[in-house]
Amino acid sequence: MKGVSILIKVSKVDKHFENVHALKAVSMCIRRGSIYGLVGTNGSGKTTILKHITGIIRPDSGSITLDGRAIYENTAAKQRICFVPDDLFFFGNYNLNDMRRLYAGMYQNWNGQRFDALVNAFGLDRSKKIIRFSKGMQKQAAFTLAISAMPDALILDEPVDGLDPIVRRTVWDIIVNDVAEREMTVIISSHNLKEIEGICDTVGILSAGELVLERELDDLKSNIHKVQAAFAKPQPDAYSALNILSRTTSGSVDMLIVRNSAEEIEEALNPYNPLILDMLPLTLEEIFIYELGGEKNEYSSILL
Repeated sequence: MKGVSILIKVSKVDKHFENVHALKAVSMCIRRGSIYGLVGTNGSGKTTILKHITGIIRPDSGSITLDGRAIYENTAAKQRICFVPDDLFFFGNYNLNDMRRLYAGMYQNWNGQRFDALVNAFGLDRSKKIIRFSKGMQKQAAFTLAISAMPDALILDEPVDGLDPIVRRTVWDIIVNDVAEREMTVIISSHNLKEIEGICDTVGILSAGELVLERELDDLKSNIHKVQAAFAKPQPDAYSALNILSRTTSGSVDMLIVRNSAEEIEEALNPYNPLILDMLPLTLEEIFIYELGGEKNEYSSILL
């Protein structure tokens, strides 16, 4: 990645838990100031790799670095990373004021003014024990603490589950603003491609502990198309130069999913003088289904 600044690099990370091979030579490159979406089914290894990236778990083999330095057992590196897990934990007697003091002592860049503003914006009760908050309010509290630490890397596991649409939009807006203003790097783990399509720069998909795909969204979308085509008479060779992932026909109109650029599609089909030639956009959900083997493959279960 010449000319690209990599903040977090995961190199051939392997992990076993007793008889479970949880991660299988996983390698990832997360650019500084980018938003990386990590998707996969339950049990695919998403949370496990996030816990490796945040230095909670030591890999059996391989390495995870922040700016070229190992993260595990590296206090300086961990001060630059905040992790908001899906399964939240708070000390039983702690309220937000207690957590504020804890985070202020842990993170050198802690921003108390930002914390106060977000607590007020979300309408959180500072004096109430956090374990008595609803799940959605606990998510807001955890996000407020993490973003107020002003981390270089923010790691989020299912960050907006349980939040109402207005709060979800607020969370995404805050994340995008921090990425734009101070080049914060974000990794978002989600099972929902609809949730991350509008916010992520790069997407990686995990399946059974393997990273089976990692691409920038713009590149992904520019190289796969839904094509509608029709000809005055049958043209059996018209599609021979195309990489067809799926083809159906309705009357005289062919509907194809093609892994080619728009230019390649036009170059292949225009010599046959098509009566209809339309290239339609695919959603990120459709792209992943077809990139990974068609409509009925196992990955379609993540597209909920």
